[in-house]
Amino acid sequence: MYQFSDKNRKTLEQLALPLAIFQNVDGKNVPVLVTEGFCTLLGVQRDRVMKEQESSKFDRIHPEDVGRIARAVTEFWSKQSNYDVIYRVRQADNEYHYVHSIAFWWPMDEVTELIVVIYLDLHKWGNEIRKSSNRYGLFQQDHFYTDPLTGLPNINYLNQFADERVNTLRIHEKTPVLIYTDVQAMQFYNNHYGFSRGNELMCLIAEELKAAFPEGLVARGAEDHFVVIDAFTDRETLRAKIREANDRIRKKAYGNTSGIQAGISLYEKEAKTAETIDQAKQAVKKIREDLNRVVNYYSHDDNESYWNQRYIIENFEKAMEEGWIKVFYQCVSRVETGKVASLEALARWIDPVRGTISPGVFIPVLGRFHQLHKLDLYMAEQVCKEIRIRAENGFPIVPVSMNFTAQDFDYVDIPAALNELYDRYGISRYAGKGCFVIEITEQDVASATDRFREQLTTLKNDGYKLWLDDFGSGYSSLSMFSRFDFNMIKFDMDLLRHLDEHNGANRRIIKAMTEVARELGIHTLAEGMETEEQQQFLVECGCELAQGYLYHKPEPLESFVYKAKTGHPHRTCETPEERIENMKKWLEKAQNPRFD
Repeated sequence: MYQFSDKNRKTLEQLALPLAIFQNVDGKNVPVLVTEGFCTLLGVQRDRVMKEQESSKFDRIHPEDVGRIARAVTEFWSKQSNYDVIYRVRQADNEYHYVHSIAFWWPMDEVTELIVVIYLDLHKWGNEIRKSSNRYGLFQQDHFYTDPLTGLPNINYLNQFADERVNTLRIHEKTPVLIYTDVQAMQFYNNHYGFSRGNELMCLIAEELKAAFPEGLVARGAEDHFVVIDAFTDRETLRAKIREANDRIRKKAYGNTSGIQAGISLYEKEAKTAETIDQAKQAVKKIREDLNRVVNYYSHDDNESYWNQRYIIENFEKAMEEGWIKVFYQCVSRVETGKVASLEALARWIDPVRGTISPGVFIPVLGRFHQLHKLDLYMAEQVCKEIRIRAENGFPIVPVSMNFTAQDFDYVDIPAALNELYDRYGISRYAGKGCFVIEITEQDVASATDRFREQLTTLKNDGYKLWLDDFGSGYSSLSMFSRFDFNMIKFDMDLLRHLDEHNGANRRIIKAMTEVARELGIHTLAEGMETEEQQQFLVECGCELAQGYLYHKPEPLESFVYKAKTGHPHRTCETPEERIENMKKWLEKAQNPRFD
């Protein structure tokens, strides 16, 4: 690195002429010295100017001029042409000034050549330069770094120069923050009002974001996404800015729009923009379905959730192929006798890398990505495969319930799929279709479509049983019993867990619903039974069946087989004859009993 003598350095640094001297060090353009005039031009102290020039040479240049200046620098550096350019530079007032820049080579000795760059601020002649530019086409827009619609820097600019802006903020001892915005229902807006109005909305958003963040870098990302990089102040101030900008967008927009949603991520130490954009994207995705939320800050919990979600989606097909997803059976017992009346098939993901992945984690993810129909049919097939194993090991073939969602019926003809599995695995040798129970949640039934209803009717007509799951979870309406023909209702486990809260309201609810169900000829089952006190209550109120850890924890079929072969005691199952007799006895007061 070339070193001026103290006398020469002091003399040069005191010059009022805006001037900077650089040297090629290992192929990198490194600042050697800047004058007082250059510091004044940028409105920055010398030590910070030196840091900026070392890491952020293009950050202050207008995005439309970056490509042209980058080419001019490269050609001059390789001594292919002179360097004599006029371009726009963001100055201390955060406005772009026209600058005339000239460079020349300065040989210092036989080995070292320095580059001297002189800058002249043409701000006072800006209007004249702009007129001349328009008249003679002196400045042509470079769309490689600018978005032609909004005039904002584009994704290419972000990829190339966003980190320079971040470094500049850090040099000035400010905390950089990134805001990633997503326009709500943009496709609907385009379809409803036309693409020209959609383009107007994009321009409006660009204007409002620039107004809200006048000192920040506002860029357009892909499609309807915008990125803002600015100095962080505090959470509430930033949140308020975005909300106010969104309010203005909604008021000024041509048609009805919910405006933007924004994910915010603070740059971590030495973090790059690409990584921070991903974090802000995760934050905005988390609130995408909530139209009342405009802003969400990224947290590390979001990051863990994001990567867990990715792992699940990327490995779901393999998990089924490799058998990582297994069927665990939980016994359903008759409350009065304690005998096993049926089994519920539950999905358990036992991963070779992540260990056991909870159903509470992977099922919502599969639902979000519309993959639940694959899981539910996979589970149905595993149950069919294991019926033969149950029979060969002497286990009574009691009914098995399987969980399905309304989403399944949108993607697959469920009756046809179940009939195909029934025939393919020769289930008729072991049991009739009545031994297969389809469980549908109360929430799904409450929003049932015509296609969903039709398939439920077909399932019932084909001989399968229908159970209403999670009854009492918040969507309860007795009217659904007049629209759907259910064999069983399962009380949501929270009812049983909180029996004595609110003056024992749940005790009254379960007892009343059990009586209503009996009169309607519908069987009842309580989930979540864990104590003998709960069991005694169910006996007293007349609830027919129960499942929970008091009776049995879910386990795979091989566990049942192992216990049977090693002489471990196991719960007694009802025979088909006992099941029919118990059902008759329980429904003896019903006007329209269902014994099947």
